[in-house]
Amino acid sequence: MSLHPTKEGAVPIEHPSQDEQDRRLAAVRESMAVAGFDGLVVADPANIFYLSGYNAWSFYTPQVLFVPASGEPLLFMREMDALGAHRTAYRFASPALGYPEHLVHKPDVHPMEWVATQLREHGFADGTPKIVGVEGDAHFFAVRSYWALKSGIPEWDLRDSRELVNRVRLVKSDFEIGQMRKAGKIASAAMVAAIGAMEPGRPMNQVAAEVMAAQAEGVGDIDGDYPAIVPMFLQGEGADTPHLTWTSTPVGENEAIAIELAGAYHRYHTPLARTVCTGEPSSELRRLADVTVEGLDAALAQMKVGNRPSDVTEAWDAVLRRNNLEKKSRLGYSIGIGFPPDWGERTVSIRADDTTVLEENMTFHVIAGMWMEGFGFEASESVRVAPTGPEIFTSSPRELIVKPHSGRPQ
Repeated sequence: MSLHPTKEGAVPIEHPSQDEQDRRLAAVRESMAVAGFDGLVVADPANIFYLSGYNAWSFYTPQVLFVPASGEPLLFMREMDALGAHRTAYRFASPALGYPEHLVHKPDVHPMEWVATQLREHGFADGTPKIVGVEGDAHFFAVRSYWALKSGIPEWDLRDSRELVNRVRLVKSDFEIGQMRKAGKIASAAMVAAIGAMEPGRPMNQVAAEVMAAQAEGVGDIDGDYPAIVPMFLQGEGADTPHLTWTSTPVGENEAIAIELAGAYHRYHTPLARTVCTGEPSSELRRLADVTVEGLDAALAQMKVGNRPSDVTEAWDAVLRRNNLEKKSRLGYSIGIGFPPDWGERTVSIRADDTTVLEENMTFHVIAGMWMEGFGFEASESVRVAPTGPEIFTSSPRELIVKPHSGRPQ
């Protein structure tokens, strides 16, 4: 681990060692060679962070890291952001190339036109045909960015990178596992705050405020980061609908609320889902919770080196079949570095048709969400794949949390 220089008394920013930084870039270039790429345009802020350490809320305007097959990568962003890129980035920030302010949010010009010109001036586009990968599914690589780059460097054959850097990120280093363990402590504390705040009559926006405060505060000397997704609350009859957030609707009497949140530490994420009932749960909710937790336990037992997502899914499905239940959506996905709007890596999914061989230090959010008609139940774990089974990053009761009106969970 290396530390970014800070003012006296400031908390240092943790960075991977120089050797790890070099290995990351080398691994990306190895994958580029296999894909036949002469260069790679990296636009996903999580991937830019992975390779350079750059971290700011600047991704709403075009920013890319160009990785050539050899030579120093170039970091491009808005000029006002480029001037301070060295505050977080440990690589490629000197100099970061900043496009002029007059190119921002204009209908007739685009920042990627300027980027194309700079790439040509730096010798990466010299009229020779090249095959260059672009992150076609990255949230912040817009259609206009693609058009501008294609028009500005017509000799480049632009091809989808198919999440090349994301897949390099799949197997975490020991440094990254340490970051995720810290994020897990934050997630656990945030869930305690969520459960404690679930009092009948209390508006859900106040519950959300307590959760977000816990996420930001962190635990002890582990400082909280902002999560890539806001806390989600599936309340009452809305518990049958994933990905809801909150309103000012009060917590109800004898109401079940599914909670999904994450702890974030220096952009590494560990999500966690639990379900709370404020009073006596219905028999159908108890049954659903019992079956779901049994299935999750069975699935987690298969999260070990050498297995495949299909093995994990089959263990889960076997429990559901015995109980005449079915889940059509995937059971989980890879996690690690996250920037809005998603904490997933967009690579491996825990489902029957994914044949990826699980390797040590892959990390996943295994989420057993059962959304029925008018009610539902969620429980999840963020895990590290290990030789004999998963390492669980968080600590929270997995079963349905029944909270009597006194405020004490049971």
